[in-house]
Amino acid sequence: MDAAFARVLAIAASTGLPGIESAPSYGTPGLKVGGKFLARIKDADTLVVRCPLEEKTFLMDADPAVFFETDHYTGYPAILVRLSAADNATIAGRIEQAWRMQAPKRTVAAWDQK
Repeated sequence: MDAAFARVLAIAASTGLPGIESAPSYGTPGLKVGGKFLARIKDADTLVVRCPLEEKTFLMDADPAVFFETDHYTGYPAILVRLSAADNATIAGRIEQAWRMQAPKRTVAAWDQK
């Protein structure tokens, strides 16, 4: 397992969010919930994370050193994260947002009741 994914996997585990599993995505290590995409390693320093379209511009404007997109991801509900520039809390927050988008509604509701 490469170091970038080991870090992302450890961060995902630290959130305690139910149902997150390691699963390949487009031939790279990734995370899913209920078979749905959460995140994947794009390259040694880039994480692709599911993200609401309406948040992408805000994130890129707020912290362009961490968040960006390429033409390939324009108009797609995912954002690219520079792992070398992102702290663990930022990555955990993006994983949680992705999980909230993709996890079954009942699972999210049960989590929110905790």
